[in-house]
Amino acid sequence: MILAMSQWWEYVLASGAFLAYLLASVANKKMASDMLRLVLFAGWVLHGLMLAEGLLGEPPRFGFAPALSTMVWLVLAVYAIESRLLPQLQAQWPLAGAGAVTVALAVVFPGSSYSHAASIWLPLHWALGIASYGLFAVAVAHGWLMQRTEQAMRLASASSAGVPLMTLERLTFRFVEAGFVLLSATLLVGWLFAEQLYGPGLAWNWNHKTIFSVLAWVTFAGLLAGRARLGWRGLRAVRVLYLGSGLLLLGYAGSRFVLEVILKRA
Repeated sequence: MILAMSQWWEYVLASGAFLAYLLASVANKKMASDMLRLVLFAGWVLHGLMLAEGLLGEPPRFGFAPALSTMVWLVLAVYAIESRLLPQLQAQWPLAGAGAVTVALAVVFPGSSYSHAASIWLPLHWALGIASYGLFAVAVAHGWLMQRTEQAMRLASASSAGVPLMTLERLTFRFVEAGFVLLSATLLVGWLFAEQLYGPGLAWNWNHKTIFSVLAWVTFAGLLAGRARLGWRGLRAVRVLYLGSGLLLLGYAGSRFVLEVILKRA
């Protein structure tokens, strides 16, 4: 079931966020750095308010597009902090473009209503899971920058990331570790308290979401073990990171996309 946004101000928030992200993506090279940060921050705030209205509204509403949108919002939040600590980090335009795309998707596909949720803690469970998605998305963004930096080094050309390879690698795996902890907690809570969260008779079951999520957890566990014991680095580690993140994306966003868009079911 695909719902329309219920309040006019949600459209105002979404429109403002979309335009701010689009401006930051298209005109980033023509704007002063302070103005660019201001535009990105304005888009990020409006984006966050739009997401909060859907997730914490009455009734709460969620789906594959809000999940993707929340992931990008978290990536932008982390980037804003990192860019203060590492001013040479350059990734504004692709992140702003991703923000514009996911805001538009969340308007077209705002998700399903959870008016009969059994527990008031369900939005918190969502937040925990999406936070793990967001951290892995940040890790993927850093892995992509790490891959580009490594390729630039091999070609003896300047890196577009602006950050040393070792720094990018260290940051990438810190986010993988943090995401793995949150993903483990999310799966454990879903296993132990499924009926309390979703209602009687909705205990843990091996559906597509569960299978892909567990496969992602195994992949990330293997990545961390391979790095610790076998010294996995560079392109091999990034490929495993991409694989695990792809499985995780299929776990919720992919399953919800099939239900909401293809099968048109809640």
